[in-house]
Amino acid sequence: MTVLKLTAIGSSTGVVLPKEVLERMNVAKGDSLYLVEAADGAYRLTPYDPTIARKIEKADDIVRRYHNTLQRLAK
Repeated sequence: MTVLKLTAIGSSTGVVLPKEVLERMNVAKGDSLYLVEAADGAYRLTPYDPTIARKIEKADDIVRRYHNTLQRLAK
């Protein structure tokens, strides 16, 4: 477990993520992180955009349902 302290950054409040955490998340200065609220009220910090994940799931569903049609269109 990593404990993060809130710190003043200008007129805002922020946290500083340790270098090891940034490396494990495969992110660097200037990248975006997403704070996602889970069903149980907890929060998750992730480098992956959850809206893109939902779009990919929807596209996968369409490909599964219309596999034969898509194969014919590809010919």
